[in-house]
Amino acid sequence: MEIFMTRASTALAFTLLLGVASAASAQDTQRVRTDKVEVIVETVARGLENPWSLAFLPDGRMLVTERPGRLRIVAADGKLSDPVNNVPPVAARGQGGLLDVALDPNFKQNRLIYLSFAEERGEGRAGTSVARARLNDDGAALENVQVIFRQEPAHTGGNHFGSRLVFDRDGNLFITLGERFDLREQAQNPANHLGKIIHIKPEGGAAANNPFLNIQGTRPEIWSIGHRNVQGAALNPATGELWTAEHGARGGDEINIPRKGRNYGWPVITYGVDYSGVKIGKGTKRAGMEQPIYYWDPSIAPSGMMFYTADKFPGWRGNILVGALAGKLVSRLEIDGDKVTGEERMLQNLGERIRDVRQGPDGLVYLLTDSSQGRILRMKPAT
Repeated sequence: MEIFMTRASTALAFTLLLGVASAASAQDTQRVRTDKVEVIVETVARGLENPWSLAFLPDGRMLVTERPGRLRIVAADGKLSDPVNNVPPVAARGQGGLLDVALDPNFKQNRLIYLSFAEERGEGRAGTSVARARLNDDGAALENVQVIFRQEPAHTGGNHFGSRLVFDRDGNLFITLGERFDLREQAQNPANHLGKIIHIKPEGGAAANNPFLNIQGTRPEIWSIGHRNVQGAALNPATGELWTAEHGARGGDEINIPRKGRNYGWPVITYGVDYSGVKIGKGTKRAGMEQPIYYWDPSIAPSGMMFYTADKFPGWRGNILVGALAGKLVSRLEIDGDKVTGEERMLQNLGERIRDVRQGPDGLVYLLTDSSQGRILRMKPAT
């Protein structure tokens, strides 16, 4: 059947198309009022499949991991590169896949990057591993890929791989790990890597100041024990200490400052309960086990975190920003020394799972949304 359009119907169709375009444009840019400042949230890039981590290259472009196993470079205009070649194969199942990316502190000289990922280990087992590689000069491929750490033991489950990568001031590398969910009791066992914070040299091997060196029956790479699933980590710029955001079960998400040799309690103490509602462990306090400096109940499922240090948001300077998955928000935490003194929950109107939060070289805040059509968002002050 032929369809004939009058001038009026053509005008109507054009108006409708403009309306669709305007709606799409409105979704790409939103104005949001927060306690300290009104912000604009804009889409920088889209079409990423479950993006997990973001790191800025010296020229302002972004390295972004996609959980199914792709690493991309994203230009300032949002254009996605083809997948970078020679990325290690990943176990992309459950919560596993390609996870964090971090630049070597001397990247400008050596072009080294670090990737954490769920690695197949045979017989259906997988574990969190960390690889180091050189990003070639045109950014199209990785060279000299070497696995410098493997979590032991590997396990058949698909949950709680961690994993964030943070360099300390001495150039050593912190790796946050999960306890693989159904092996939670092993978080208290220093003979394995489950539910631990790991501290290694950049080429692999235990860092020289680790607490369990040369102690029989312990893993020398361990920095701290008793963690559940740490998916947020950042170095406090004021003190140089590692701070982490850790998933609880049903409630009991935690902010911790993991110090060497300390025990952070999981699953003996927790402020959450099991998903069935059953009590976990022995309560909320126990001698010899550390308290979180802050916790959420009910859970928000915290992921990427950062300390804000730039001048674009003066009221946020020195604050922590934490992305939330179940909460679909960004939590802004005000701190005084080692204490959290206040919280603001932002961007709940977006309805997006926030996987990572990073400060850009321009002083603005960049977010990754965790979905099959994930986006890079940028927060800037409204003018």
